[in-house]
Amino acid sequence: MPDDRTTALKPIKWYKNLATREGRLEAGAFLIEGDTAVKQMISNNPDEIVEIVSTGAVSPLHHKYPKRPVTDRQLRSICSSKTPQGIIAVVRLPLDTYSARLPDGIGAKILLLEDVQDPGNVGTLIRTAAAFDFSGVILTEKCADPLSPKCVQSTAGTVLSLWIRRTPRYLELVEELQHSGYFLVAADLGGVVDPSLLQCQSKLLLALGSEASGLSDSVLNASDHRLRIPTIRRKTESLNVAACGAICMYLSHHKH
Repeated sequence: MPDDRTTALKPIKWYKNLATREGRLEAGAFLIEGDTAVKQMISNNPDEIVEIVSTGAVSPLHHKYPKRPVTDRQLRSICSSKTPQGIIAVVRLPLDTYSARLPDGIGAKILLLEDVQDPGNVGTLIRTAAAFDFSGVILTEKCADPLSPKCVQSTAGTVLSLWIRRTPRYLELVEELQHSGYFLVAADLGGVVDPSLLQCQSKLLLALGSEASGLSDSVLNASDHRLRIPTIRRKTESLNVAACGAICMYLSHHKH
């Protein structure tokens, strides 16, 4: 029989507070919005969902989780989207997201984002990294919070498909990874056009910087290679960071 349990009702303010980092840390949870993203989370990380919040009947896929019924008005007050789809999931916050400790299983390909502040770009890059089999993403403290509503929405439910670290001590992690044999490729307008380097690394650390200022000298000087994506310079000087990242991650995945 379906499990139609409802949870002990928390105040709507509790859910609203998950829009802030302080609220997420205090509750140990964050929100996933929309039916498609919730289904993706159930498919990839079913045990991390704490509760389903919905304005109406839920599909059989959601019956195993406690349900919190809300009105349309209450849901709109909780969601970051202007047109909520009628369902959100409360998801456990990964404990090490804001730590400077690498996981035991680091994986073969890691993405480094330095000071990428737009949450849409950060979320899109996390989603793209998951699609091209990257294992983790390291973010600087000036990056958009990966578990903020707009960022999570841009990941389309894939935010827990890889490990994430957001820390001011990111350069220590870079050094640790290089000592472990990772090849640091820095995307740089002043770099060399040689995408083959992305395809032949058994351990890859790909670094992307903000569109305003690019990568810092600290990352560029530490890099093993500076890569430029060739563009028609008379038409555009550079690419959006999410587009640049997508091209680089595709090239790292596409073996000739």
